[in-house]
Amino acid sequence: MEIFGLKIKKKVKFPVLIRENKPQKLAKIKDETVSPDILVIAPSFFPKSGEIEEYIYNRCLQDRERVIVLTASCVGDRVFDRIQKFAIYRWRIPKFGLTPFFNLLGSVLLAIKLYFRYRYRYIECSYGYNFVALLLLSYLLPVRFFVYVQGNEILRALRNPWVRSLLSFTLKRATGIVCDSFFIRNFLTRYFQFQTPTHVIHPVLRKEKFDDIEDPNCIENLRQKVRNSHNIPTSAVVILSVGKLQKHQGFNLVIDNLPPLLTLGLDVHYIICGQGPFEEELRSQVRYLRLEPRVHFCKAIPEKKLAGYYAACDIFAMLSFIDYKAASIEGFSVVYLEASYFGKPIIASCLSGAVDAVRHEENGILVNPHSGSEMLTAFRRLCEDKGLREKLGHRGKALASSKSLHELLSLAESHYRCLLI
Repeated sequence: MEIFGLKIKKKVKFPVLIRENKPQKLAKIKDETVSPDILVIAPSFFPKSGEIEEYIYNRCLQDRERVIVLTASCVGDRVFDRIQKFAIYRWRIPKFGLTPFFNLLGSVLLAIKLYFRYRYRYIECSYGYNFVALLLLSYLLPVRFFVYVQGNEILRALRNPWVRSLLSFTLKRATGIVCDSFFIRNFLTRYFQFQTPTHVIHPVLRKEKFDDIEDPNCIENLRQKVRNSHNIPTSAVVILSVGKLQKHQGFNLVIDNLPPLLTLGLDVHYIICGQGPFEEELRSQVRYLRLEPRVHFCKAIPEKKLAGYYAACDIFAMLSFIDYKAASIEGFSVVYLEASYFGKPIIASCLSGAVDAVRHEENGILVNPHSGSEMLTAFRRLCEDKGLREKLGHRGKALASSKSLHELLSLAESHYRCLLI
């Protein structure tokens, strides 16, 4: 077979190790009206945890019969893959490193191989900085592609003129661009010029992560269990943050607000769920401010236990900002939806993707993370006013169930194909 002048044999054996999970349902696919026709390329995917991994996994659950996932191997993937209702193919990453090279090689070669098996209509790629693979595939295969832009790849591209030009060319060649928030879309259009349609698709809440939370007794038991494990009084106000411990997440800003709150006579505790490179600096800050009894580091909490921490808190806070030096920017994090689902008011930064998740004075309070007075005022209001916490939390629970579906990408691709006919 010849594609754009390149001769490819259908039964060629590619020099990339691959492991396949193909559900039994796919064996009967010929008898069904829907067949796998969307290739999702994600260099990092479940069971590896993370915001992007959660976002892409929830995307796949929306079209279980239509997606084929192509990703890298990771710890625990065999058990995870066997219970999924969509096909997963993985390339292996050798122990000696060269991860970016093998991601590129696996993405390109195995995507070609899967094309001859499934004849998928288009590709969705979860990492914008994997754009080299997308460019190659767009020339080697007669398929279109959508590129996901999460934000960090924008900042990295701005550092290197060559990378910036290559990413710009990829964005122009794409059928569509997907951003998880209007904040990221606006940030992208500030630095890149293109006519490609841009789709904002927010993360969705995966309720099955949390079992039995509709039972008030269960919620109260979870709340007390977590508080007791950290010696936190029932009457204390607990602030919670969940995420990777990086500087741009603003955990240090929450810690800075604890001393003045305590000075005002408020019984406040702060729980941090997560781990990362900024942990030691945060611990040093806590020791310097003598807040050891008030700040509780909980590492990365397993998914099934996270419900207890949301139940235990009274306020959820994430004060993210753009860190140009570290090339880090926060999009629409699913933790905002999870906190709202548990009826918790949110204090978030107006300089991040949280502006899509938090409606000011409706389900939370947006503040400027560079304004100490704004942050302290917001924390003081919610710590002192239980009625306000309940009002914002009640509204947030209703908003948490809203969904933004990836189905619009299929509609966009179909529309584009009709224009070419």
